[in-house]
Amino acid sequence: MKRSLLIGSVVALAASIPLVACHHRPANQAPPRATDAISLPPQASTIAVPIVARLDELSAALEQAVPRELWSIDQPGQDCLASKRVQVLGVKIKTPRVECRVVGNVARGPITLAGQGQDLVITLPMHATVRARDIAGVLKQETATGDAVVRAHVRLSLTRDWKPRATLDIHYDWTNAPGIDFLGQRITFTSKADAKLKGVIDKLERTLPSELDKLHLDRQIGKAWASAFTSLELNHANPPVWMRVTPKDLRYGGYAVEGRQLVLKLGMQAQTETFVGNRPPDPTPAPLPPLHTLDGAPGRMLFVIPVIADYRELEPVIARALVKRSARPFDVPGLGAVTAQFGKVTCYGTTGGKVAVGVQFAANGAHGTVWLTGTPVNAPNSRVVSFADLAVSGVTDSTGTDVLLSLANAPGLSETIAAALAQNFERDYAKLMAKIDRALTDKRTGDFVIRARIEDVRTGRLKAAGQGLYLPVEGTGTATVSLDMR
Repeated sequence: MKRSLLIGSVVALAASIPLVACHHRPANQAPPRATDAISLPPQASTIAVPIVARLDELSAALEQAVPRELWSIDQPGQDCLASKRVQVLGVKIKTPRVECRVVGNVARGPITLAGQGQDLVITLPMHATVRARDIAGVLKQETATGDAVVRAHVRLSLTRDWKPRATLDIHYDWTNAPGIDFLGQRITFTSKADAKLKGVIDKLERTLPSELDKLHLDRQIGKAWASAFTSLELNHANPPVWMRVTPKDLRYGGYAVEGRQLVLKLGMQAQTETFVGNRPPDPTPAPLPPLHTLDGAPGRMLFVIPVIADYRELEPVIARALVKRSARPFDVPGLGAVTAQFGKVTCYGTTGGKVAVGVQFAANGAHGTVWLTGTPVNAPNSRVVSFADLAVSGVTDSTGTDVLLSLANAPGLSETIAAALAQNFERDYAKLMAKIDRALTDKRTGDFVIRARIEDVRTGRLKAAGQGLYLPVEGTGTATVSLDMR
């Protein structure tokens, strides 16, 4: 950035100064110094906030909440075999009703959770052991076993206060229905088990929502919201640049089951502001707002970052070029060959969005400082700088003002300065973008990490302020606030 300002300040100097200087005598004072700071407009961004819940935690919670033995049964006087009419040798007779005592239990196996997309599936395997005792006073006991699988298809939603809610579609299948053979007929116990299974399903429907609450999704969302009220360092020094993030709204865009994780898709709408200088104070966190629906994909960040030329860094560039040029005399119209000695160079922002350059030199017994001013300009999305409205605005601490003005208008002087300043912002722009890209790597605030990436940039119009000459860089990127418990 050291030679950035100098690009056009004197590129146009060679042509513009002679014309202006001939029309009026400049004032005997330096141009006033501007005191305005670099101010960049705030931008509206949407930061992605993925909230992750581990399905293993929900599985463990359900394992603890659902008992291993789901139910037991002990029912005497049950119809193990109902009476019915049959034909024996052409005669219809009615078989006796067979009673028995039904006892048994059903135990569950490990609960598993799986899913993909928006489908979360809870699987509950069950094993039934059913005994029929005192069968019609003939058989003491017969044992039947069976297996069933309960599946709960779950769809989640969030309430306005960010609490999870679940809609369940539960069904079960007997993979092996419990039953015994008696007197040539099959006695099944599925009806007895079905009545008990309904109670199991009802309990699962009551249990799951309360277990979802134990994931504390609303607490994680609240922490992520509060952690985003912060400032990110974009450039550490020369100059320090900060981006302050102020969340304004939080929106919900659904969820997805990814492997063993349940990922909530949230988009945080925030204001991003760029500051040059010391770290700005973090904004005061606001309460978590009610849930609203997110339209579109979250994670788009807009920013404005200044590429800045510090006026003090430009001064030695001009001075070195002039000292080198002073080894040869200048051809000054009306004076002939003139040898000049150059001293201090001063550069700063002046009023009207212009830059002032003061060159101190001595020649032919005259000495003083000549002040030049000009307006920096550039084409859209270009880092090449030129200057308009160039003029000699003052001569200070001088003797022999006419000699100084003649030398200031000499082509040799303006061409020397032009050569020294024939740079552009491209190099400084590339360096700053590389530093910002490194600076935007993971920024930790508590348990949360803010990740930002630059994707596309374009440059705006040059502006001269008291704080420096700067080129606004407008860009887009992505930003994410995520939990990281390392």
